[in-house]
Amino acid sequence: MSVINSQRKSCKDVFNAFLVAFAYYEGTFEFPIIQPTYWIPNKLISFSKAISCNDYNQWVHFFEDDYLFERIWRNPNRYLEILHRYNGVILPDFSLFRDMPYVMQLWNIYRSRAIGHWLQSNGINVIVNIRYADKRTYYCCCDGVSKHSVIAIGTHGTIKSKEDRKFFCEGLDIIAKRLQPSAIVVYGTAPDSIFSKYRKAGIQIVQFNSEFSISHKEII
Repeated sequence: MSVINSQRKSCKDVFNAFLVAFAYYEGTFEFPIIQPTYWIPNKLISFSKAISCNDYNQWVHFFEDDYLFERIWRNPNRYLEILHRYNGVILPDFSLFRDMPYVMQLWNIYRSRAIGHWLQSNGINVIVNIRYADKRTYYCCCDGVSKHSVIAIGTHGTIKSKEDRKFFCEGLDIIAKRLQPSAIVVYGTAPDSIFSKYRKAGIQIVQFNSEFSISHKEII
């Protein structure tokens, strides 16, 4: 466990060290450990919509453009009371792209887990969102995540091209073997060609359509 003094004299906490006060860490890059979750979401709502919604019987997700939820990193306390009203939170989906410098990918994984630790310490149910880009992040993205728990993953925009699907499937294989989750919450399509083997292995696959696909169907 590491106790971070975020109240250093004449030093503003620009790195949000308070989020990981008293956190335990795992792995080479010391991502904060998130306690296991076994909840299955009943319904999802994006963070940007949750701020002004009054239907709290659902889970908040961050599968949307980063600029729509970057504010939770800049000012977490502002949104704590709002998130408390909901059933739980799927942790932020800060972008990881294969052409991003590795250190930026690690930073975005860290930021999601730091927020997750802080939300848990404030009594909010959370599900870890597993985000990865290529083989550099296949393994470290599992650090700090409990085995046999519920995890979440997004497929929207990650399996459209042949190359994207290759990296997605490679990473998911490693994640499933390492974490052996009881359930995977999938935001976006969950094609049998990718997920049937996990169902056969006893992993519950809980799929939610993306807001993009829902709106597209409505237009059609």
